[in-house]
Amino acid sequence: MRKLLFLALLVAGAGLMAVFSTSAPSATKVNIGDNYFVRPSGVPKVTVSSGTRVRWVWTGENPHNVKVKRGPVKFESPTKTSGRFSKVMRERGRYTIICEVHGGKDQKMKLVVQ
Repeated sequence: MRKLLFLALLVAGAGLMAVFSTSAPSATKVNIGDNYFVRPSGVPKVTVSSGTRVRWVWTGENPHNVKVKRGPVKFESPTKTSGRFSKVMRERGRYTIICEVHGGKDQKMKLVVQ
């Protein structure tokens, strides 16, 4: 009898953990350095699930912003030299994001929301 009760509690606990882990939105951090997103070379692609909070964190010294040039939803951050900007990505699709200060040739990233 004790084994059945223990097994039932174990299954119930695993079920609760699954509910909470799938319903809680996750977060993705994107570093903004001097003239790059994520890493100093190339155009990075970041893929997240719908409902994920994406946080852009200023790590360099120069002013930058975050602006959607192409995508299902347009948004932008203020231009600043430090701090962070976040957005919960609910609309699925592909986003092209640039720093308007430095332009798409120098500072661009792709964000895919699935």
